[in-house]
Amino acid sequence: MATLDDKILGEKLHNYCSSSEGEDSDDDERSGNEEGETSYKSTEQVNEPPPINNWNGSASNTGPKGVLEDWRRYKQLEAENRKEMEIERIALAKKLTLSVKTEREEQQAKEREEMEDELNELLDEEFLMKYHQQRMQELMSQLQKCPKFGKVITLENKDEFLNAIDKEDAKVTVIVHIFNRKAKACTAMDGCLNVLAEDYPAIKFCRIEADVAGLSKHFRVDGVPALLVYKGGQIIGNFVQLATELGNDFYATDVQRFLIEYGLLPEN
Repeated sequence: MATLDDKILGEKLHNYCSSSEGEDSDDDERSGNEEGETSYKSTEQVNEPPPINNWNGSASNTGPKGVLEDWRRYKQLEAENRKEMEIERIALAKKLTLSVKTEREEQQAKEREEMEDELNELLDEEFLMKYHQQRMQELMSQLQKCPKFGKVITLENKDEFLNAIDKEDAKVTVIVHIFNRKAKACTAMDGCLNVLAEDYPAIKFCRIEADVAGLSKHFRVDGVPALLVYKGGQIIGNFVQLATELGNDFYATDVQRFLIEYGLLPEN
């Protein structure tokens, strides 16, 4: 028989749950859910694939995607290695360039020192004296080898005229006066050349009459006095009608100045 308590609380006692029992049940349920979530999270963490940056050379996924990912990573590493090698190559090239430049500067400095030493030797008084004496001896030797004339040579025919030019030493300057006995300017030229022959013994002064040389009547009258200058068999000066330039009465200094002006006589 049900009591008052049974009516208030219900007839079926086994359906009654106290508040404390409900709380215990809720706590148990929550703890169970938390354990499940923890287990699920742990499973997710375990199954999470390793990141790409921590790739150790082996693929975590052996499928097509894993192969492609491995290939991309391989190309990335290859590009990085190539870039590093290029940087090292550039650094080495710069180092070599600097070393070559330094060697060149050292070589230039060495050459400058050698030039300074040579200059100091040249400036040495004793060396200059020896060089001057040696040079004077060489010049004297050359002068001794050169033929000496000292007078005007008269050429009697065409053969002598040709031989006086072609058979002479190539270093000798030959000056030929073509004259006419009747021309006053030719007489003045003969006197001037006699003086110059003594002043310039290394130069060969010659004279030949226009008739003997086979020149025309017009040249014998209007072309004289004429001076032909040869060296090494080649004509280097050809001056006709010098009376127009010098007049009929002139001096050795006038002829000398004229020939020096054209570079045919050395200046004393």
